[in-house]
Amino acid sequence: MTALGTVFRPQFPPELLRPMAETAEATGLDQLWVWEDCFSESGVAAAAAALAWTERLPVGIGLLPVPLRNVALAGMEVATLHRLFPDRVILGVGHGVQGWMGQAGARVSSPMTLLREYLDALRALLRGEEVTVDGRYVKLDRVRLDWPPSTPVKVYAGGQGPKTLRLTAEAADGTLLVADQSIDATREIRKFIDHEIIASLHVATGPDALERLRRTDPENGVAGDAETVAAAVRELVGAGADTVILQPTGDEPDPVGFVRFVTEQVRPLVP
Repeated sequence: MTALGTVFRPQFPPELLRPMAETAEATGLDQLWVWEDCFSESGVAAAAAALAWTERLPVGIGLLPVPLRNVALAGMEVATLHRLFPDRVILGVGHGVQGWMGQAGARVSSPMTLLREYLDALRALLRGEEVTVDGRYVKLDRVRLDWPPSTPVKVYAGGQGPKTLRLTAEAADGTLLVADQSIDATREIRKFIDHEIIASLHVATGPDALERLRRTDPENGVAGDAETVAAAVRELVGAGADTVILQPTGDEPDPVGFVRFVTEQVRPLVP
């Protein structure tokens, strides 16, 4: 069965996370995702809170910008979450928006090199290995987590350029696609990625749905009722997506209601 999720967007105030997470749990949402956009909510802090407020709900973090987070610290944080909430944490990492990385004083000259070094080191740390590496950006000296995850952890990576996506195909356990990818682009990406693909889809519903959607993305996404949205999800799945995350607009007037729309109206229409 195709997994469906939605996003607590960074345009939403932090205090809205709890009712969204509790509604997601109560209605049976497959996944709830939080973002780490600069300079909004922390992805790790938000995920920890959502996990603590729920008992079943898987929570995804997408994406942790690797220039901002030392890989040893990221390993400690992720391992802690996995020990506290086994098999409920979905981790995604990526380049980060380069303008934001520059604002934070963290921009690197070769984001591709950093992401590859980071993925190799982080996955090894989460396997419980002692890691020594002297890379261009990632440097560790006999680092081993005292409390590694008790079960295997998948590390997903995301991006949108062809070079980045080929890197995720080689170095990550799964790939996260941005919502700006078209159906045709997703189909082409599936040709060279043989692991799990999590795709995102801009979605708006309600009386002013099309207007709000076009303010978000003038080309991609879907506006309409549950059947219209479900048809778009089925099309993405047909193009190669394993999981589809329905992404509300940043000005969605009722984020908690959007969660109910996904679980109660769209979910029954998606195999």
